[in-house]
Amino acid sequence: MTITKQQLVEEIFRELSSPRLLRKDVADIVQKFLDKIIDNLAEGNRIELRGFGVFNTKLRKPKIARNPKTNEPVSLPPRRVPIFRASKIFKETLKVGS
Repeated sequence: MTITKQQLVEEIFRELSSPRLLRKDVADIVQKFLDKIIDNLAEGNRIELRGFGVFNTKLRKPKIARNPKTNEPVSLPPRRVPIFRASKIFKETLKVGS
């Protein structure tokens, strides 16, 4: 099952059920949280959320790949890719839930 960001916002909104908190407020908070993770990773920062995991970036070296259609070599520049490492607690929860 796939859960979209909107469905996540809806679940959080229902669980909080505060008369002073609007669905739009929850959506803004979720979006701001995601934006901060992206911004910090773009700056090269490591983000550690205890009990959840660590977001980081990894530098991929430049390499020569091949275009599968034409078999021509294609040069790929060095680039940063996001990585996520789940915490031990997170992994244990997934094992038990299986």
